[in-house]
Parts: sequence; C-alpha cells; structure tokens
Amino acid sequence: MAARGTRSSASALPFDPWDPAFVADPYPAFAELRALGRVHYYEPSDQWLVPHHADVSALLRDRRLGRTYQHRFTHEEFGRTAPPPEHEPFHTLNDHGMLDLEPPDHTRIRRLVSKAFTPRTVERLAPYVHRLAGELVDRLVEAGGGDLLTDVAEPLPVAVIAQMLGIPESDRAPLRPWSADICGMYELNPSEETAAKAVRASVEFTEYLRELIAARRKAPGEDLVSGLIAAHDEDDDRLTEQEMISTCVLLLNAGHEATVNATVNGWWALFRNPDQLAALRADHSLVPTAVEELLRYDTPLQFFERWVLDDIEIDGTTIPRGAEIAMLFGSANHDPAVFTDPGRLDLTRKDNPHISFSAGIHYCIGAPLARIELAASMKALLTKAPALTLSAEPERRPNFVMRGLKGLSVGVS
Repeated sequence: MAARGTRSSASALPFDPWDPAFVADPYPAFAELRALGRVHYYEPSDQWLVPHHADVSALLRDRRLGRTYQHRFTHEEFGRTAPPPEHEPFHTLNDHGMLDLEPPDHTRIRRLVSKAFTPRTVERLAPYVHRLAGELVDRLVEAGGGDLLTDVAEPLPVAVIAQMLGIPESDRAPLRPWSADICGMYELNPSEETAAKAVRASVEFTEYLRELIAARRKAPGEDLVSGLIAAHDEDDDRLTEQEMISTCVLLLNAGHEATVNATVNGWWALFRNPDQLAALRADHSLVPTAVEELLRYDTPLQFFERWVLDDIEIDGTTIPRGAEIAMLFGSANHDPAVFTDPGRLDLTRKDNPHISFSAGIHYCIGAPLARIELAASMKALLTKAPALTLSAEPERRPNFVMRGLKGLSVGVS
C-alpha cells in the first residue's frame, strides 16, 4: 500500500478523468484510491484528491477551506494567476453567485435569496411539476418512445426553474444551451474553446436577465425575480443587480444540470438492475428512497473543489495554504465505511447519508425542488409507461465532473 498522503505521479494513481473508460465507470478506481490512502496529489490538475466519505463530509464544513480566496487574499498573495481578461464576463457572473462566495457575502446573499426561495414557494410549484411531468410522459408514450433525456429529463427542470423565475415560455429556448456552455467551465482544465463559449453565454444570459429585472422592477409579479428584487432584511441589505443576475443563473444551472443527469443516470441504473426496477414497478411507495439511492449510486456531480485558506492536515499530510482540494463525491457515496455493500443498488436503503447535494453552508438550496422533480418524473413514468424498456445502449458524455449521458433511448411497448 502506498504511503499516507501520496504525492504520486499521475500514472501511479487510478484516476484519469480524461479517459473514456474511467468516465464510463469510475467506481472501481475510486475503491483503489480509498485503499491507497485518504489524500493524494494529482499533478495534471494540481489538486489534492480526497476520496473518503468522512473526510469529504468534514471538509465541506471546514472553514479553513473556501470556494473562493478573494475575500482574504489577492491572486498574487495566494500564489495564483488571475484569470485572463477575456474571461472576465464568465468570472463576473460566476463569482457573484452564492456557490462561489464565502461569508460574509455568502451569508448575506443566501439569507436574502432564502426570503424569496422559501419551502412554501417550492411546495406551491409541486402541482405544476407533477402536471408537466405527466404531460411530457404522455407525449413520450404517444410517440411510442424516444429519448428520455430530451423528451422528459431535460424539459422538466428547465421549465420548472423558468416558471419559478418568471421567464416567459417564448424566451426559454436559449436557457439550456446557455447553461451547458457556462457549465463547461466547471470541468477540469477547460479548453480555450470551452472558455469562449462560456464567455459568450455569460454575456448573452446576463443581457437577457438585465432586461427581465428591469421589466419586473416596473411591473412586479409573483415570480422569484420579483421576490429577489423585493428581498431585504432588517439592515436594509439588498441584492445588487449583479448578485440577482448571478443568483438566477446559478439557480438555473444548478437547478437543472444535476436533475437532468440524475434522471438519466437513474433510469440507466434501473435498466441495468432489473430486479430493482421490478420491485419499484410493483411498489410505487419506494419512490422516495429510490430517488435518494439513485442519487448515491451514480452521483450526478462527481467532484467539488475548495481552496485551502489556511494549512490543514489530513492523515499526517500537510496541505498548504494556496492548494486546491478536490472532494470526490462519487467516491464518498460508495465508501463501504458508510454504506453497506455500496456497489449494490438497493432502492430500500434507509440509512443513506449521501452527499450528492453537498453539505455545510453550500448545501444545495434547491435540493427540495430537485427531489420533487425527480419523484414526479419517476412516478409519471412508472404509471404511464409501466413497460418502459431500453432501446439502445447509451453513450456517456465525456465530462467527468457533471456525470451524465448523451441520451437514453427508450421504448414504451
């Protein structure tokens, strides 16, 4: 076994996020990583990989780590290079969202967003979610089958978050392409072509939302954008326009990317485990635990990064300030120290502390909505397409961080 805190060459680690075979099934490699130790330096991305559930869970709550360092250090002080000026529109959009901020800005923005994004707001959407899921599945059945990704998994969460934000149906076509282009920057070592697409999408999405916010200032509605405009607290703190724009983009990107991937990953897992699919078809009351287990079994977000703001020690290895830690959610969700027989899909699994929605102050604010959407589409498919079958072997997207399929062809007869 390798020494604790291995600083191995890339070839010595069972980790290659650019290898199609690894991307197709990273879980055996994750088991090897866990056996090799608690932390490993990975030179190609200049990151420390953390594969164990206990460590990932603790580090997500550790305030010595941060999603940003710019609240404490300049790029130079932190030993990092500033992003190229031509990437500025992406970073302006990204860096003003809750996900990439630390207290006190994160605390203030999340508090204000929570005033508009309440449990009541989410619950009020539930009938719309269930109705839309039913309509999408009805169309799939009428067509005799199709692509579960483009026909059900994708349009459902995009429409729901657009409805929540108050984006008119006539304006929704660019939302998914904008989101996909922006999210390309969250993969490891994105190319200049990826960056150019993200910058263009950031500019176009920002311009659209600026116009939408201006319209809602003149004529407020019952939508989330109007709620964000109105949100303030006892100190009369308000969201700036850029914070509102970044929040809307974050809610759209995070609010559908994970849900789309969780839906197709989940059904692909069910098709590969026919005994579990049969049990689910026989007992629809399993849907809530099935949703949690499918989120664990094939995690839609495999990887979450944090900067080391102050030196930390993991298993005798000091990781210095200025380093970056990569927490492997997919590995943590398959850790046998926490999950009994983690490689087995078990839709009845009760003790399921998966971290697919993260933890700590950056726990996903949209998790309740995602659960409603995933349950709604699953129930609609089980009820309206009880004989759903796989029509063709799916192909994985090449992405490692956001794990999904290019499509999932299904038949309904």
